[in-house]
Amino acid sequence: QVQLIESGGGLVQPGGSLTLSCVASGTIVSTRPIAWYRQAPGKEREYVASVTNTGTHYADSLKDRFTISRDNAKNTATLQMDNLEPEDTAVYYCNYATGGMNYWGKGTLVTVSS
Repeated sequence: QVQLIESGGGLVQPGGSLTLSCVASGTIVSTRPIAWYRQAPGKEREYVASVTNTGTHYADSLKDRFTISRDNAKNTATLQMDNLEPEDTAVYYCNYATGGMNYWGKGTLVTVSS
């Protein structure tokens, strides 16, 4: 059983930065990606970024402002978000998929507003 707990969300002004963290518990394999997704009000959940022990991958529209990293020793994935825009307002979810199972955290809310 895998559990994912996100933290770090909050209110930030446009142009600001925020760092989200995802702590995973259970059997976590470093070769399997930990990913971030987000869901804005009234929209479908969308992919943000993912990280394995060999590399990172980003949604094209976010790669210039978001940075994902991973600490395998701590089973933690971090999403650094810079130059935030109101359109980044969403609930951000951590995801881990392995062995046909898809695990999600409960999400952390990011609000970008002046």
